[in-house]
Amino acid sequence: MTDAVSYRVDNGVAWLTIERPEARNALNAAVREGLFAGARRFNQDSSAAVLVLTGAGDKAFCAGGDLKEMADTALTVPPPDFAPQFGRNIEIPKPTIAAVNGVAWAGGFLLAQSCDLCVAAENATFAISEVKVGRGAPWAAPLSWLIPPRIALQILLTGDPITAARACEVGLVNEVVPLAELRSRTQELAERIAANAPLSVLAAKRTAYLSRPEKFDEAERIWAPVYHSADAQEGPAAFRDKRKPVWTGRLPQVFGDVAALGHAFCWSRRQRRMAPRTAPPIPRPVRTAILDQSGLVAGAGTMWKNTDVSRSQ
Repeated sequence: MTDAVSYRVDNGVAWLTIERPEARNALNAAVREGLFAGARRFNQDSSAAVLVLTGAGDKAFCAGGDLKEMADTALTVPPPDFAPQFGRNIEIPKPTIAAVNGVAWAGGFLLAQSCDLCVAAENATFAISEVKVGRGAPWAAPLSWLIPPRIALQILLTGDPITAARACEVGLVNEVVPLAELRSRTQELAERIAANAPLSVLAAKRTAYLSRPEKFDEAERIWAPVYHSADAQEGPAAFRDKRKPVWTGRLPQVFGDVAALGHAFCWSRRQRRMAPRTAPPIPRPVRTAILDQSGLVAGAGTMWKNTDVSRSQ
């Protein structure tokens, strides 16, 4: 554990709290390390049947990644263990609840989404704000499993926050309560779960997730060019420098080349035979290397995979 995260057990309920209210509980390295340590501790803690994740203070659950830290380290693609994603990079068999006490944006949205249940204070807001800072959100792949796809699209495309009431209306949040009652109401819910037969609770959780599609790897491929773009560095730098970002919307050269070639690859075999040859065919090893380098670039990857290009010369 670190000073940035605390772990306390109250009547069988473990409270894992981000203790960085002065920075809106942003996910710097110390917080991320502490959350992983807290999750592992909960897994080993026989005195705790339910985990509640929350943030200190009354303004923010978690405002997301520490953009100043990202700018200073020139972070491109976050490593797989960059931040805890329950059920993905760290397994937590026992139930988890997010007690959202304020802003849950970007990485904070990720944390709330990763928990099995979510109780939100009336002042809480939720946003996947990555499009506003040029960063990526492959972790949002399960979102359209949790809520209607068009609501998920609106959240992803606009980056705008939604209220706790709206989040509850669309199914992202289980219950909205006054801020002053958030801890007691969440504790009450957790104790009701903890009082049940433990093996049945564990099996019930696993059963509920059987229908969730596992699309994280594909989402990582979609977002790879974004993470490597200049815009992904511009967004955090603009935040750090307190200025408006200047977007270029340009892919890195390697991905730009892939995108250009993708248009040719997307032809059907018949269309390619009918099209005039303006350039020599691309050798099979080169095509394979390009396709392997980025499964999805500029939205073309799925089409590449659905064609039989790899079998043609």
